[in-house]
Amino acid sequence: METISPNDKLQSLKNVTTLIYALYALTLLGAGITAIVAIVMNYIKMDDARGTWLESHFRWQIRTFWFSLLWFVLGALTFIIVIGWVILGVTCVWFIYRIVKGWLFLNDNKPMYSTSANTSWDLKPGPGAGSRDE
Repeated sequence: METISPNDKLQSLKNVTTLIYALYALTLLGAGITAIVAIVMNYIKMDDARGTWLESHFRWQIRTFWFSLLWFVLGALTFIIVIGWVILGVTCVWFIYRIVKGWLFLNDNKPMYSTSANTSWDLKPGPGAGSRDE
């Protein structure tokens, strides 16, 4: 049986991450089903990314999906009044920004943000919180 080196595994995961960004980008062309495929892939491969610099990209992609969905639904519900158009426009620009920024960081082999810092949704202070010496 052939063993897969850690570098090969990381490169494979980077390729999957690239594919997920591409699927999200295709959503902008009206292929909304690609976003569903992308989020499913995010959740399936998240455990493989855990502990690597790619984990931050998976978190970035997942948050992009859920917040975009939230704002899209809100925009659709208020579409009859003008504010819905604004919400949908801003959501579209924000979605494009998140995909482009993520893809560029991935291309440069950079994490989206530090996965070692406290980036969870809980209210516990992160390292050095409250310190003025930083």
